[in-house]
Amino acid sequence: MAPRFGIEEEYFVVDPVTREVVPRAPAVVRRASAALGERVSTELVAFLAEAKTAPCDDLDKLGEQVRSMRAAMAAAAAAEGVRLAASGTPILGDLFPAPIGAGARYAESRAVYRALDDEQSICSCHVHVEMPDRERAVQVSNHLRPWLPTLLALAANSPYWAGRDTGHACWRVMTWARWPVAGPPPFFESSAHYEELVGTLLGCGALMDTGTIFWDVRPSARLPTVEVRLADVSPGAADAVVLAALIRALVEVSSAAVDAGDPPPDPSPELLRAAYWLAARDGLGGTGVDVRTGRPAGFRAQAGDLMAHVRPALRASGDLRAVEDGVRRLLAGGTGAERQRAAYRRRGRLTDVVDALLLPDR
Repeated sequence: MAPRFGIEEEYFVVDPVTREVVPRAPAVVRRASAALGERVSTELVAFLAEAKTAPCDDLDKLGEQVRSMRAAMAAAAAAEGVRLAASGTPILGDLFPAPIGAGARYAESRAVYRALDDEQSICSCHVHVEMPDRERAVQVSNHLRPWLPTLLALAANSPYWAGRDTGHACWRVMTWARWPVAGPPPFFESSAHYEELVGTLLGCGALMDTGTIFWDVRPSARLPTVEVRLADVSPGAADAVVLAALIRALVEVSSAAVDAGDPPPDPSPELLRAAYWLAARDGLGGTGVDVRTGRPAGFRAQAGDLMAHVRPALRASGDLRAVEDGVRRLLAGGTGAERQRAAYRRRGRLTDVVDALLLPDR
């Protein structure tokens, strides 16, 4: 049986008239908690509201939870006189310095990370997949590493930042690159190796706590899962569900490889970093590098390789047709970043881009 999985998403709170981000997330979260309880929360920056699904055992249930979660969040925002937009970066608004939320932990973050917090106005999607133990989560992480640039290209949804086109499909990942513990995870020999490195990072002050381990794959600090956290928030619920299904299947294939004793690929950090940047710059339309071979390869072709790699797991879970249709839709209609730029080209207005990303309230 396929493992249970779930999604965490972040959304920007925007003014319905100007479409600029506004620091009203605490009010939206308070109101949404009536419907979602502890599944909704604030984030470091008061422009952002977060919601999460419960663990789900099949794709249909996850899809229903994501749709109802988004509708509840949108309804709460409307009741507060604002809207929510699903973009990886803020499209319009006065962003500097970012309005940091109240509370001791956020104050500590300000003291530790300083100006890095000023540009932490970013919205991502985290996918959790259940794991039997921490050792398995770490070993699965090793097998996921070569596929991370392809997932990044598929999920790109952040070309604009504060009124300008960055020239990148995923600018959000560029802002992460400055943090001390972020980006693709290192290769770990074991969970003990993982804990040793984390302990060193905590001891030297590069980590505030285990919640600030921002590698794009990590064993969750609070849940029995491996957490894949490299994606921009998806513009639509259907895109989010397809991404989650792809990730769960990739985790299943990776876990089977661990069982079989297959050695994980170990691309060089330099090559993986370059592949990340190429994926973030050009998205699916670009030519990157296949870190498994070291050769140039288009990200569309790499998406096909990813589908071939996970097809047995998708077939076994019954998700194959839904994911094939979803990836086909992305390849034909474009990623979120491509759709954002298409919305802008129609009239040359960034407000149209925001409108295309607003969460529906039903």
